[in-house]
Amino acid sequence: MTGTAVKGVATGTPGRVPVLVSVNVGLPKDVPWHGQTVYTGVWKHQVDGPQMVRRLNIDGDGQGDLNGHGGEMRAVLVYQFQSYRYWQQHFGRHDFTYGMFGENLTVDGLPDDEVCIGDRYRIGEAEFEVTQPRVTCYRVGLRLGEPEMASLLVSHHRPGFYMRVITEGHIQGGDAIIKTRTGPGALSVADTDALLYLPGRDRAKLRTALEIPALSPGWQGSFRDLLAAPDGADSLAGAATSAPAKPAWPAFRQLRVDKVVRESENVSSIYLADPEGTALPTARPGQYLTLRVAGAADPPPVRNYSLSWTAGAGTYRISVKREPHGTVSSYLNVSLKPGAVLDVAAPRGDFVLADGTGPVLLISAGIGVTPVLCMLYQLAKQPTEREVWWLYGARGPREHPFAAEAHGLLASLPHAREQVYYSAATAAERAAAAAAEGHLTREALAGLAVPPDAAAYLCGPASFMADMQQALTTLGLAPAAIHTELFGALPSITPGITGQTSKPPHQPPGPPGTGPRVTFARSGITAPFRDDWGNVLNLADACDVPTRWSCRTGVCHTCTTPLLSGDITYDPDPLEPPADGDVLICCAQPKTDIVVDL
Repeated sequence: MTGTAVKGVATGTPGRVPVLVSVNVGLPKDVPWHGQTVYTGVWKHQVDGPQMVRRLNIDGDGQGDLNGHGGEMRAVLVYQFQSYRYWQQHFGRHDFTYGMFGENLTVDGLPDDEVCIGDRYRIGEAEFEVTQPRVTCYRVGLRLGEPEMASLLVSHHRPGFYMRVITEGHIQGGDAIIKTRTGPGALSVADTDALLYLPGRDRAKLRTALEIPALSPGWQGSFRDLLAAPDGADSLAGAATSAPAKPAWPAFRQLRVDKVVRESENVSSIYLADPEGTALPTARPGQYLTLRVAGAADPPPVRNYSLSWTAGAGTYRISVKREPHGTVSSYLNVSLKPGAVLDVAAPRGDFVLADGTGPVLLISAGIGVTPVLCMLYQLAKQPTEREVWWLYGARGPREHPFAAEAHGLLASLPHAREQVYYSAATAAERAAAAAAEGHLTREALAGLAVPPDAAAYLCGPASFMADMQQALTTLGLAPAAIHTELFGALPSITPGITGQTSKPPHQPPGPPGTGPRVTFARSGITAPFRDDWGNVLNLADACDVPTRWSCRTGVCHTCTTPLLSGDITYDPDPLEPPADGDVLICCAQPKTDIVVDL
């Protein structure tokens, strides 16, 4: 009967054959949530009679977010009747019906600590293979009305698991579940889940997991990252081999302005040094500094600026374009004087020049020249035999900073090519600079015959970089060889959220908070915290600050964000803390004024 409540069933008898209790399906639908709309297939309902299982799902079933659910390796989700009873007691609830945990198959038996990756089972006419534990996702909490459910499923070792379909066929409630093969490695679903999400990992088990062919590719990739983590680290915090190195110093430190140099009509360079004369730590060309500029406004605004040069003497240079209505950029260009002191966070960012011997394309427009100019310095210093292409677009010579500087560096390289584009200059100005007319566009790039085996580094307005990315891909460059640096916030990850419109970050609606101030450095927003927001992620959402998240309960670490300054507390505590200098914004509350890199 559809919607049957979970009631007492004879379960747990030793030697008893597992049984399929219920088949549950549901098509994706829009669900309101926190003032937004989630498109989700987590609302499953019980269906009676034989149901056809196909390679990607059961007839009548669907998934709303195919990035996290569905597909061949996640065709069918399984959850146990025994876990239903466990959660009923845990929450003191008696309103559960089959399918409420988003599962397609509710089973009597098959516990997570006994079922192993690679095990195969026959149910009715169909055969299945276990591929991975359930993905930690906020939507199961949305369905149950228990926001912390994603974290609880992991910490209580009751995630459930996905299976792929080996043989299609009909199944129905009451079918016996017959094990047809035991997976290699004897790695249970619960142990596999703990390897990814809980601390204290057994590295031998990580290696065992990678030897199981049935394990889904996504989990294999995560386990490879954990094994390859720098310095033997085996945590989510340090799993990605491309994770940025630990910052050279925590929070902000004071640096002295040595000099301010006008580079063009609307750009000034600011040279920064340690007040005591100590050489600053080496920064990687392409990284950026975060400045807290006390003289520009109250509270002090926070901004990110790419390094345009790192001197051998241990000083830094940033170069700032004065925007027509930019309070901070105007202050730095007009009012800042040598001898002033600025609060500066350590160099950060992974938009850096990689080692190699192949061609390099340094492509920029406007003030986007700064990080690629720093890369050009690195190439000229080595020196290198690499083929270096310098492609730059500006309105004209008065808005072309570092023209002579870049030209001189390129002249020192044996295999360099330079092409500048002026979109609003006279013929004489273009001739003097050997600049082409117009913008650096896809068509212009196609006419240059850039080498398809090059590594490309792009910086400039978002539309410019999107245009260049598409052009370079069309010209044969591998997507992995195209690197971009966006000013402002990172692209968001908001699984399942639909109908989003791009809005510039703004102050949160409603009455102002009375708690510590939260500053989103990339977005230029500072707001006092309000208790009803619950966590920093909710405040960011209220401000339309782009965010990246999945579980929203401190499990998956998708929301990991650099904490530039200040102290936080957690509620709930994450299952595994992030690395030093980072914060999980989905469960963090500010203890003092904080600055996060969003």
